[in-house]
Amino acid sequence: MQVTSSVREPLVTGGKTVHDVTEDICRQVEGKPTKSWMMGMAISLATLGIGTYAVFMLLWDGIGVWGLNKTVGWAWDITNFVWWVGIGHAGTLISAILLLFRQKWRMSINRAAEAMTIFAVICAACFPGLHMGRLWVGFYWALPLPNTWGSLWVNFNSPLLWDVFAISTYFTVSLVFWYIGLIPDFASIRDRATNKISKAAYGVLSFGWDGAAKTWMRYESVALILAGLATPLVLSVHTIVSFDFATSVIPGWHTTIFPPYFVAGAIFSGFAMVLTLMLVTRKVFKLEDYITINHIELMNIVIIITGSIVGIAYITEFFIAWYSGVDAEQYAFINRATGPYWWAYWTMMTCNVISPQLFWFKNIRTNIAATFILSIIVNIGMWFERFVIIVTSLHRDYLPSSWAMFYPTFYDVGVYLFTFGLFFTAFLLFAKFFPVINMAEVKSIIKSSSLKSNK
Repeated sequence: MQVTSSVREPLVTGGKTVHDVTEDICRQVEGKPTKSWMMGMAISLATLGIGTYAVFMLLWDGIGVWGLNKTVGWAWDITNFVWWVGIGHAGTLISAILLLFRQKWRMSINRAAEAMTIFAVICAACFPGLHMGRLWVGFYWALPLPNTWGSLWVNFNSPLLWDVFAISTYFTVSLVFWYIGLIPDFASIRDRATNKISKAAYGVLSFGWDGAAKTWMRYESVALILAGLATPLVLSVHTIVSFDFATSVIPGWHTTIFPPYFVAGAIFSGFAMVLTLMLVTRKVFKLEDYITINHIELMNIVIIITGSIVGIAYITEFFIAWYSGVDAEQYAFINRATGPYWWAYWTMMTCNVISPQLFWFKNIRTNIAATFILSIIVNIGMWFERFVIIVTSLHRDYLPSSWAMFYPTFYDVGVYLFTFGLFFTAFLLFAKFFPVINMAEVKSIIKSSSLKSNK
């Protein structure tokens, strides 16, 4: 029996040459800002301004301006922290794990995904700092404090401290990985620059890149080493974040399923945010030949897989609560589905379990409008997942007389808007002044995976 393998869809369309890649991607860096970019920047800065006011008032008056109470001591702050950390996961997975598995389709999306990771982690880091109330002495509190009986050290058994180590390591490795990938492209822009300031700026950023064979060899070696270092971080960072909850004895939190469940959820939400950003970038910067329907479909397949894992985790939680025979554990989950926050629970289930299953249909997962809408729905659902886990587990504890509801204030919402403004302002600046697609890597696949030119 003779079997003929199907021909894979090209990763670069339009019959692009190596020269075309340079021209198409450098055009956005070298040209003037477009009206779309200016409009996006104006909205981002306005959002950042509103958020900055909320942050200022928070630091001035203290965290009492949030809607927290004696029963619900964690709410929007930790919800937003976990949500932003989760969004940052896709960048490292695309850059590191797919690089090790030699997946060429990552080459058009890895640059923007890595940038998204860095900006998302910066946004996440805002919340632990702001939660200290007095940020200006926060860093001092985190160090060993001198006192009468000797140095007062932080608790090294606490997952909250390991959060600091894990996320700072993750940020550092991701930043180095992202920057090293930019160096060859900075050199291309440097060599094309006609403006003295641009030539000097990109000359500094390119670290004297000369494009020699030995330079490329070292570049590829470092990329592989960093990919090997970053791969365990994809699993460890959100595992440690999940320990913030799993190591407690609160019903709804005290469960061993949290580490894999949180990691799958982080990749799920991260890929959804990559899709949201890349679909807009693809349209605004006219990069349809580089970010193709094939790329979108492959990312949607990852969303199907991780969304299904998250759905199984939800069902498993309910089963284990029933199987445990512990009344408090059982009530925690019944309260999620039927209590005062039932609307948040069913929003989570609809967005995270039902909506990704639509991607099983090829005509939906290859439809740009449907993908864009569903990617936003997924991230709304993932925000509600963190809200449900945190608030519904706290607002009704062992003592009915202490049961309380959480209602967000303007300052809860305002600080969240601050991180949105910060994220999109940073991403827009990146998209304007840095090459949004990895030119060097895309050029390496032109001959093997692009449509032949008809010229």
